[in-house]
Amino acid sequence: MRRRAFFQAAGIAALLGAAGGTVGEVMRAKPASAGDPIWDLLYRVWVPEIFAPLPDPPEHTPAIVIGSGFGAAVTALRLAEAGMANTVLERGSRWPNDPWREPFTGDDIPDGRGFWHRTSFTGVTKVPVGFSDFGGVLDCTQYPGIDVWRAAAVGGGSVIFTGAMVAPERGLFDSVFGGVVDYGELANVYYPRVRDMLRLSPMPPDIYNSHPFAHSRAWDDQVRKAGYDPQPNDSIFNWDIVRGELNGATRPSAIAARSNLGNSNGAKFDLNQNYLRYAEGTGNSRIYPGHRVDAIGQEPGGRFTVQVTKLDPTGMVLATRTLTCDRLFLGAGSVGTSELLVRAQATGALPNLNEHVGDGWGTNGDVVLARGASSLAGHGQGVPSASRIFDDSGVALTLESWYIPGIPFETGALASLGMVLDPARARFGYNPGNNGVGLAWSTRNRDDVVAAAKAVDHRIAERAGAVAEYGLLGYDANAVFTAHPLGGAVLGRATDAYGRVHGHPGLYVTDGAGIPGSTATANPSLTIAAIAERNIEAILRAGH
Repeated sequence: MRRRAFFQAAGIAALLGAAGGTVGEVMRAKPASAGDPIWDLLYRVWVPEIFAPLPDPPEHTPAIVIGSGFGAAVTALRLAEAGMANTVLERGSRWPNDPWREPFTGDDIPDGRGFWHRTSFTGVTKVPVGFSDFGGVLDCTQYPGIDVWRAAAVGGGSVIFTGAMVAPERGLFDSVFGGVVDYGELANVYYPRVRDMLRLSPMPPDIYNSHPFAHSRAWDDQVRKAGYDPQPNDSIFNWDIVRGELNGATRPSAIAARSNLGNSNGAKFDLNQNYLRYAEGTGNSRIYPGHRVDAIGQEPGGRFTVQVTKLDPTGMVLATRTLTCDRLFLGAGSVGTSELLVRAQATGALPNLNEHVGDGWGTNGDVVLARGASSLAGHGQGVPSASRIFDDSGVALTLESWYIPGIPFETGALASLGMVLDPARARFGYNPGNNGVGLAWSTRNRDDVVAAAKAVDHRIAERAGAVAEYGLLGYDANAVFTAHPLGGAVLGRATDAYGRVHGHPGLYVTDGAGIPGSTATANPSLTIAAIAERNIEAILRAGH
């Protein structure tokens, strides 16, 4: 039966390739369902690379880095350059780049390659889409009151984010970090270092003036009419590849509203193309996809233990093992790192963790907004964010030019991502009944940030003469999800100022879990990477 399903899947894929068809056509002919053998085998036909046999990490390594996002990738490289062998463990797959392959999910309708073991998803257009269960790139973790979008792929958040890399204002940064991290040190040394490593730059004029970025120009025009001066955003996108999309040299992705679910052509200069590649190039760092870390602990002699489940992309368990290391660096993202620490504290696996573990979690004040621009309907929207505005007439906040994916239809809206200076925080808790870790986010928290961002966006719409038809549909503003989870093991509280976890020498937090719930109305990625550079430099210099 499996052999027959394979030939059916291969035949469908071959026919689609010959006819220039899309995943949407498959889904209309053969709707996805969990465990469908044809869909499972279609994934094998479309991305055979991620089904290659996975190597096994060594039983013991001087250092283990959990995760492969911004903080983890920085740490792996700097450890490797210092001569310290390290193992990087990542639960997701290592996705290939190809100039003509689909993005990591379908061009017109998402499929399981886009989502980490889900069978349905409701995005910003509020239209649910169903698909077959698979180990795709975006994990939507649901908690009471908030959905958290986070990565499940080698490269972490750099694979699924929209590329904006922005430093916060100094005063706001200091108000959030309270002197634990010196902003001047970041501005003078570590922000420039990350910008150089990631080749950050604003959108060039020729791309800004191209057809797919009509929405960016319309957005800027509206905010200018409202009295704002839009500031250009530095971006991680490779503009030459974006130009290739415009001139037909590679498959459209960045210009066609496909980014959170991947840019398979390499348009996004993600961590696989820089920090992680450079780390592997030293010979001292090895990356192991398909390895989910379930628990951490410490032996009486001081070695750290890491319990790992090896998974294939369908979720099948291939093996379970316990690895050891002398130094353990947690870079599994705010949720992943916090889960491991809170569970280890509750079960006694790390008995000396302090009372701040699990605390200080926030959403970076994320709000998604839309205002009218019906003339754009049906044209698609380019992904890289061109610009932003800052407003402190009430609560301090930033609005960034964003895009709407257009799945399964175009809304004709101008989108913004709002980031509000939000003091609300939550705490992770442990459930002994299922060994689970979770949190809750109140309706009041959501309502406060929505009200602040909506007031600014509505004022822009009024002054620009923009149609405001999206409120009746519920699209005008919502904060039911965050793409910027931060906190849970905050610097200066659960750890020292450099990420050394109190109570367990040799254990470090190197990612967004160390950030106190907000990066002060700016996208977190640049700040996470810069603080990781700062922290690992101090740790290596001190020798611990």
